[in-house]
Amino acid sequence: MPLILFNKPFQVLCQFSPQEGRKEDHKTLADYLDIPGIYPAGRLDADSEGLMLLTDDGKLQHKIAHPDHKEAKTYLVQVDGVPDAAAMARLQAPLDLGDFITKPCRAVRIAEPGWLWPRNPPIRVRQDKPTAWIAITLEEGKNRQVRRMTAAVGFPTLRLVRSSIGPFSLATHPLMPGEYVEVRM
Repeated sequence: MPLILFNKPFQVLCQFSPQEGRKEDHKTLADYLDIPGIYPAGRLDADSEGLMLLTDDGKLQHKIAHPDHKEAKTYLVQVDGVPDAAAMARLQAPLDLGDFITKPCRAVRIAEPGWLWPRNPPIRVRQDKPTAWIAITLEEGKNRQVRRMTAAVGFPTLRLVRSSIGPFSLATHPLMPGEYVEVRM
C-alpha cells in the first residue's frame, strides 16, 4: 500500500479532475501525480500550500482524514501584524468561530522558516505593517479553520503552509512544491 507525500503548490486544487465554474488556470493533482488509484487523505484549499498525503488504501485514508482519528497537523502561518501574548492565548484556547468552537490547540510564534520556498506569486508586502509567523498544531480540521482562527483574533492569514501530518513532515521529507515521494507503511 503506497503512501504518497506530496508538497501541494499554491493555487492547486486538491482533486484530480477540473472543477466546473473554477478558474481555468487552477491546476489539479493530475498535473503533478500520474499514479492510478490514489486519493487524497484530507484536503488543503487552493490558497494553501504544503504537505498532503495520498493513498490507494481506503482504511488508511479513513484513519488519516476521519474526524474520529484526526492526525495532528502543523501549519506554518504568516499573519498580517504581530500577535501579542493575548492573541496567542486566544488562538490556543477554544475559539468561537460562529458555526463551531475550535478545540484547544498549540500555537507559538516562530521565526520565518529558513527552509521555506518563495511563494509564487509572492504575498503582498506593506512597508508600514510587519508580518509574523506562527506554528499552529491542530487535531481537528474544519474548512478554512486556521484562516478563520487567525482572523478571529485580529491577524489575518497571508500565507499558510501545512508542514506536517502525524509523523510525516516536510522537515524530514524535504520536497519542493509539486514534488512527491512514496513511503512504505
